[in-house]
Amino acid sequence: MSNMILTTEALTKTYQGQNAVDRLSLSIPENTVYGLLGPNGAGKSTALKMITGIAKPSKGEIRYKGRPWQRKNLSEIGALIESAPLYGNLTAYENLLVRTTALGLPKTRIDEVLHIVDLTGTGKKKARQFSMGMKQRLGIAGALLNHPKLLILDEPTNGLDPMGIQSLRELIRSFPAQGITVILSSHILSEVENTVDKIGIIANGRLGYQGELPNDTASLEALFMDVVRMSSNREAY
Repeated sequence: MSNMILTTEALTKTYQGQNAVDRLSLSIPENTVYGLLGPNGAGKSTALKMITGIAKPSKGEIRYKGRPWQRKNLSEIGALIESAPLYGNLTAYENLLVRTTALGLPKTRIDEVLHIVDLTGTGKKKARQFSMGMKQRLGIAGALLNHPKLLILDEPTNGLDPMGIQSLRELIRSFPAQGITVILSSHILSEVENTVDKIGIIANGRLGYQGELPNDTASLEALFMDVVRMSSNREAY
């Protein structure tokens, strides 16, 4: 059995009396790509924000490498939540320089991560002139600066064209071989079925399935819809 780099137990986030995430228990195997799937509004982003320390859990526990999560664990976690935090008037290098300076990291790391995400040839081009795919890859480069063991990507293919999706998929698939575990959230099944190793499906903040990825698209779609329907039926009572 694979070692679990991160687990959550009954993780819950409540806003104004409503559970955005409801007793979520995830098990993320080390050196895999884990797909956190669910419709829009299912609670995926909220769950990832708790794992990255952006939001505080209302209840439950997060464990990193078998121990209770602590803020110091963020030194081994990279994240791209929602949209890439970029300065449009700066180049790719300059954007990353801002982050390395803030984090106290060596400047040599900038060229390393630009090479990883294939942005070494952008030169003096400003980030505002980048395509959506380039912006996403630059955001991932920023998340890689601290040599993370766990990389969290929230809907990274949003707004990308088919070529951009394919390029990003290949990049994400390369990370486990580099010792980087990836948690990838999405609501679009076709974009993740060739990317992830394990999946968790949530709806209305609740985990409806966790385990192996079904063998074909039809089976994945059927499983996804079953989880969403069961969750809707529970909400109706």
